[in-house]
Amino acid sequence: MSDHDIQQLESQFPALSDRAFAAARQSVLASGQSVLQTEGAFVVRVFPDGRKEVVKQIEPSTAVKIGTIYTIK
Repeated sequence: MSDHDIQQLESQFPALSDRAFAAARQSVLASGQSVLQTEGAFVVRVFPDGRKEVVKQIEPSTAVKIGTIYTIK
């Protein structure tokens, strides 16, 4: 497999994973269970009937510069 072939396969990954996650989400909702997802600054539980319930507020994402090393304590 050439580098070009690998790059071509890797370029397809975002669309394929998006479809896989959407199908899994739909399958869970169709089975009568709820799913968790983020919406803005919140984690939200979505129920099969479309109802949403805020579970918790989350911290905003941290912008990082590529190549910077951070030490987490």
